[in-house]
Amino acid sequence: MHNGCKLLDGGFYTLTSQERKEAISKDPYADKFIRPYLGAKNFIHGTARYCIWLKDANPKDIHQSPFILDRINKVAEFRSQQKSKDTQKYAKRPMLPTRLAYYSHDEHTDMLIVPATSSQRREYLPIGYVSEKNIVSYSLMLIPNASNFNFGILESKVHYIWLKNFCGRLKSDYRYSNTIIYNNFPWPTVGDKQEQNISETAQGILNTRKLYPDSSLADLYDPLTMPVELRKAHEANDKAVLKAYGLSPKATEQEIVEHLFKMYEKLTKGER
Repeated sequence: MHNGCKLLDGGFYTLTSQERKEAISKDPYADKFIRPYLGAKNFIHGTARYCIWLKDANPKDIHQSPFILDRINKVAEFRSQQKSKDTQKYAKRPMLPTRLAYYSHDEHTDMLIVPATSSQRREYLPIGYVSEKNIVSYSLMLIPNASNFNFGILESKVHYIWLKNFCGRLKSDYRYSNTIIYNNFPWPTVGDKQEQNISETAQGILNTRKLYPDSSLADLYDPLTMPVELRKAHEANDKAVLKAYGLSPKATEQEIVEHLFKMYEKLTKGER
């Protein structure tokens, strides 16, 4: 699991749908450099945002777009005025983000996305797959080539309880960390049949979400408006994941935490 990109652009590389439309109407060639852009907020709420993406762009092509050249100049100026010496260095490389995601966005694969911040009101993490065409911001974590099994475990009650008990907080919201939460999370050892079962229940969640194409993750995972079918799909996935951990479907939060912590202790001691 890796962090997304950090643009540190003063807002000059990010665009709303309307700003993108206006820019392209005046400078059609600019569209070549504009990609869908995901941060935690618009990923969860399903709103469109875009960003100018210039990694590996041909300088000759860039010079054909006055809009893009103007934005590059503004980003360079913004970075040069910052107090951080490291940021000032990036003023000389204004086309690049100040931090690139490990994933290059060049491979033909979907990414599993986990928001770095999520409301504690929700009973499940609002995670999901997105196309490699999207540029992922630093407010999201990403897993390239994640399987349905991976999705099923991370979207389960078991993983959410681990998050609740060991994560940091931003006010009352949960803060997801790839180092503290994901890297330390004890995954179950499963056989082919159990892995297949979890993959199928995970697909059940994804299929149920598709029944509500106009609803965002925020809508679907609001405890007051979560569809009955989606809740049932999650309960089926929870049951399969709990079984993989050797836990009862009726296991309490306390029992799940104790079980996970025992697994974690064994892992840190090199035991299995």
